[in-house]
Amino acid sequence: MKIAKFIIGLVLGIAILIIPLSQFQTSPVAPLQDLAVQLEGRKKPLDTVARETVAQIHGRTSYQADNGENLDYLNTYLSMWLNNRNWNEEPFILLSYRPLKEKVGLDPESKYFSFSELIRSDLGEFIKNIQQKQVAGIDLNRDEREALTIEDRLALTVETVGNDRLPLVPHPTDIKGAWVGITEANQYYDRDALLPIASSYDRLRQSYKNHPEYLASLGAIANDLHTQLEALSPDIYPEQATLAREVRFYNLHPFAKAWILYGLGFVVMLGVLLFSSFNFYETAIAIFGTGLAIHGYGFLERMQIAGRPPVTNMYESVIWVGFGISAIALLFEGIYRAKYYLLAAAPLSIVCLILADSLPAVLDPTIKPLVPVLRDNFWLSIHVPTITLSYASFALALGLGHIILGHYLFAPQATARIRSLSKWNYGVVQVGVLLLATGIILGGIWAHFAWGRFWGWDTKETWALIALMCYVVPLHGRLVGWLANFGMAVTSVVSFNAVLMAWYGVNFVLGTGLHSYGFGTGDSILTVAAFVGLDLLFVLVAAAKYKGWFKSAPQEELTITKEPELATTEK
Repeated sequence: MKIAKFIIGLVLGIAILIIPLSQFQTSPVAPLQDLAVQLEGRKKPLDTVARETVAQIHGRTSYQADNGENLDYLNTYLSMWLNNRNWNEEPFILLSYRPLKEKVGLDPESKYFSFSELIRSDLGEFIKNIQQKQVAGIDLNRDEREALTIEDRLALTVETVGNDRLPLVPHPTDIKGAWVGITEANQYYDRDALLPIASSYDRLRQSYKNHPEYLASLGAIANDLHTQLEALSPDIYPEQATLAREVRFYNLHPFAKAWILYGLGFVVMLGVLLFSSFNFYETAIAIFGTGLAIHGYGFLERMQIAGRPPVTNMYESVIWVGFGISAIALLFEGIYRAKYYLLAAAPLSIVCLILADSLPAVLDPTIKPLVPVLRDNFWLSIHVPTITLSYASFALALGLGHIILGHYLFAPQATARIRSLSKWNYGVVQVGVLLLATGIILGGIWAHFAWGRFWGWDTKETWALIALMCYVVPLHGRLVGWLANFGMAVTSVVSFNAVLMAWYGVNFVLGTGLHSYGFGTGDSILTVAAFVGLDLLFVLVAAAKYKGWFKSAPQEELTITKEPELATTEK
């Protein structure tokens, strides 16, 4: 019977996996996806270029034009590249940081602006002042860093609209040689070889710009252009299977399917806990495990495409932490069959994946070559994943801590369940401390080789140490009797703010230190601060209920049977 329920979960999971999320299965522009382009140090399909360009400028992978037309990222990019509308006046460029909008005279209530609006504003003068500060070596504040991000978006818009120099033509002999645009290809090839390519390119432009009713002909034109470009330099041009693999990876959208499966597993497991007759524990495990499998597959595919571990920017770390939360939860669930591990893990993993999927302007999903300090793949492969796995462990403890505090708030009489949850939470915190301490030591070794010193009190290093102490001290406090179950539950929730600062705050709030490759911008600080404030309010309410502050008379002490080795007084 258990095997049958497990199979039911697998079937449900596989059914979700085979549902296509891409809109390009039958799109007339789909054949253009596989054209190879050399940009930002690597060769990638036009589909990836389109996705990344639109996301970087617009902050989303779709665009609703002024005329009400809804464009997916590929059609948006083609419209820009082939220039079939007035992109100077389209409100396409994302600027969401309110203080900067007010400073340069833009409407603070608007989120998207046209190229001409931004050029007419005081942004240009503001950026000139920033450049002078950069020359003088003066550190930039948040407004100035945001302005430089908008400058990058403006430059990318100029580079994309009507671009006849898109590097589609491969170098004749050098695999690392620079590719050029079709209009510049005469520096590599003779006129006769380029005539059919120029003709196909002109047909492509005319079909898209002037005859939208003939979009079906784009398939044949795209296939001709692909064949002709590949024939110029077959040893240099990427294999069709390599290009198709990257297109398939993005169109499969494995991380989106993973969070859907995590959500379904969460719902089934919640039903198992709430209703004794709903005995589908194995089904929940199978669904959740299928989500973890597709999540892992997405990581492996991204590693194959990038040629490195996918943990070198904030986007990749968020995806990896989401994976770590689910993997650690499933491991502990297999050991203890507690049910609550998956209940704590699923919402956190879902939040990680949804944030990564919905905030491309903040969490940049672009696959780029590594900066020099990250090119030692051996240290990269062990230090960064270890640190971020510790974040995943602490995040799982955060989830369990909320469940425990929820019990103290709404079901304080369930003492046996609270003891079990506290025991499971304690083990997860121990794993997190072990991983973070190991990661810090490995980071010091890497810093010795990269920067010539083991420890330098860099901002990232300092906050990693603070985060470690925020968990090590309470663990020792539990051993000597300062803290017990309630105290450790509070620690699991409150101490995660130190992890959040080391992980998010250093990169997006402070923006200083030697770990500059991890810095970013984005109007998300207030949102994060609001969630932190609400979470701390929840802890305060739980503490008030536990201590009896809601009653006029002192609350009678909560009796909890202690484990012999951890016999302490609740604090």
